[in-house]
Amino acid sequence: MKVKPIGYHSVSICLGCDLSDQFMNVLTPLTEGIGKTLIIAYKEQTDLLEKTLLTEGCPCQVLRQEPKPEYKNYSPSYLCLLNHRRAWEIAAEELKPTLVVEADFVPVVGFGNLPLPFAANQPDVGVSWLYTCASQLYSISLEGYAEGFSVAMVAYVVTPSAAKCLIELAESIGDTIGSNVYSTWDSSLDNFLRARKFKNYIAFRNYGEHGGLPNLEHYQKGLSKTHRADVLYRKLAFTPMYASNSTLQWLVVRFQARLKGIGRLLAGKFLRISVIQKSSHPFRLISFAFKRQFTLYL
Repeated sequence: MKVKPIGYHSVSICLGCDLSDQFMNVLTPLTEGIGKTLIIAYKEQTDLLEKTLLTEGCPCQVLRQEPKPEYKNYSPSYLCLLNHRRAWEIAAEELKPTLVVEADFVPVVGFGNLPLPFAANQPDVGVSWLYTCASQLYSISLEGYAEGFSVAMVAYVVTPSAAKCLIELAESIGDTIGSNVYSTWDSSLDNFLRARKFKNYIAFRNYGEHGGLPNLEHYQKGLSKTHRADVLYRKLAFTPMYASNSTLQWLVVRFQARLKGIGRLLAGKFLRISVIQKSSHPFRLISFAFKRQFTLYL
């Protein structure tokens, strides 16, 4: 893998400053807002990710799933849930929020200095996604924090109290759905936490990329084989696995991801019309959504 950063600087085509720039001076840097950093892995190589996170001020612990005989018939989605549950068990015992990333996450340059996507002293925070997939925007606070929804647990911050609740979610899925059946458990996480009075947040832009290869289990269930960051905060710290050290492949994938992200915005999937109509600050929502997308980031 190439270690040099890959990407381009942004050129804003929206009027006014980005929300990220507007509030950068008052927001808490990610490294100051979190405690532990955990990398969830199986057999993947994590040396480059570990080195990058350490450079960014996020010394990390790798949690590798050990193969057990009873895992033989488990669904890959359930095995993934078990990986995250182990991280939640650790996060539940911490005093500060925990950063959890999967082994195929590729951070952007300056990852550790990017802002924590929620108020550090807010007591009802559940999860904040640093990488989003099929995301939706619910509301924008006066400080510029975006409450919202996402699936895919590639990179996120979880608070101790939310982690304790998510352990209950893992147990519930094991009891009701079972270990051998495919489940989109990550899509239920937002509703599960919101039902328990937590607020979940999404970052202004993605703090990194999902660098993994296509997921065949998703494809077999009629879902997309791959998901990529629709828009990146900055250039990537190293080349994702899917690019195979090919700049052209990277450009093609990033171009497709950008088109998909813009398409979701224009189709009213990222910011739904009903959310705008019910909001007391609709312009704030629209401004956030368009400034997020209409920046020439690959």
